[in-house]
Amino acid sequence: MKKTFLIYFVLMFFSISCENLVEDLNDDPNNPTDAPAELIFTGMQLANVTTHEGLTARLAAMWTSQIKGVDRQWGDFQAYNVGGSNFANMWDNIYFGTLRNSNLILEKVEPQGLRVFAGIVKVTQAHCIGNATSLWGDIPFTEAAQIEDFQSPAFDDQMTIYDNLQNLLDEAIADLESRVGVPDVDIFYAGNPQKWIEAAYTLKARYYMDTKQYDLAAQAAANGISAPENSMYMPHGTTNDVDYNLYWDFLGPSRGGDIAAEDDNGPAYLVDLLNPDSEIYRGNDKTDETARFRYYYLLAEEAINTPGRIEPNTASVVNGSAYNGFFAQNASFPLITYQENILTLAETSVRAGNFAEALDYLNEYREFLNGGGYIDATYQADFSFAYDPFEAADFEAGGIENVDGIATNDALLREIIEERYVSFYGQTIAWNDERRVRGSVAAIPIEPNIGGELPWRFVYSQDEINGNPNVPSPVPGPFVNMTIYE
Repeated sequence: MKKTFLIYFVLMFFSISCENLVEDLNDDPNNPTDAPAELIFTGMQLANVTTHEGLTARLAAMWTSQIKGVDRQWGDFQAYNVGGSNFANMWDNIYFGTLRNSNLILEKVEPQGLRVFAGIVKVTQAHCIGNATSLWGDIPFTEAAQIEDFQSPAFDDQMTIYDNLQNLLDEAIADLESRVGVPDVDIFYAGNPQKWIEAAYTLKARYYMDTKQYDLAAQAAANGISAPENSMYMPHGTTNDVDYNLYWDFLGPSRGGDIAAEDDNGPAYLVDLLNPDSEIYRGNDKTDETARFRYYYLLAEEAINTPGRIEPNTASVVNGSAYNGFFAQNASFPLITYQENILTLAETSVRAGNFAEALDYLNEYREFLNGGGYIDATYQADFSFAYDPFEAADFEAGGIENVDGIATNDALLREIIEERYVSFYGQTIAWNDERRVRGSVAAIPIEPNIGGELPWRFVYSQDEINGNPNVPSPVPGPFVNMTIYE
């Protein structure tokens, strides 16, 4: 796989930072020992993006039955056959590209009183490590990326990591609220402190959701991303090997044919959930998913990379298509969004027994979708969609969202969880939700890709297993549960 952003950063680092560092002829310009915080910051942000948009996202989507592995090693991944060597590069992006570099930035900016800069870095740290612990469980954190002091960092307890991340985000919010020391560079919000504060609160809510502390999640989400325009997306473009969407690159130029959305056993669960021709289509008199289905997936006859199979939608107007699919070459990728925040408010409200409030939040989100939402304009123009407001009666026994006659609150919770599953397409947080509600009345009814068990976690990097004696023994495999889901 091409490491699009990392390649760009490395080239930029060595072409720019060397010029800044050479002070006399005794310095070697090919071996820089330092760089400005702003330059490290850009590389750190890009490294963090790969931990949310790269291998981890594809694998989580596959194990949540949103896509399917059909060829080469991805056929094995579909069957849960993964090893530590598969995660070595991702582990590097987490601990070196993001955490190590973020520590270096903080060493530079905090003594200067650049508090907004420091706050953004801390949010990025929390974003990266929170994702990592949700996928691997116990991981190094408090001693991680401090190679001078800890050659073999300890593995911290997963729940302790979540607690520490909440503290880190509180520190970040306090820094951001100071409004002092805004960085000159910032890929996502151009240094806007308020948008970063909202993103930090939505992250706090995400991690409270992971740990099932729903009351605290509701409190955090109340201060979270308040409008679609405040969402955090990774912007993408069309410059070769520089800025295009990582999914697009993998699904097409890099590994075309490895991943589809159906295999010989049939379509992925999400395909059938959105396909109006499916027996389990989630549409009804108030919901038309045609546009979102076509935005997410290419039909078998339209397939670009896996002819004859439904596949993730990589269609792009810059490549001659009339449409921009969810994974188009220049499609921005969701990282922390309004979608997540308002659906968290909906779920936590119904869990607290506030049915009317939860329904209001869900309908507010449906109003957003009914105006086009995040569906690309090219699909809004040619395909139908509708998300009319629900009423309480729709969730009563026999209503359009409760045909099996379960409790009214449970029917609303189930609908909210299903909407989260649909809205978090291609993102690791969809798998977090699936594991969190597994076995409950609101469980997402996916079947194992093979065998009788669904996986719970990723496998530790082989480099970490080989080089760190503190790795848990025996090394947990994919089917070993983790603390927060027990």
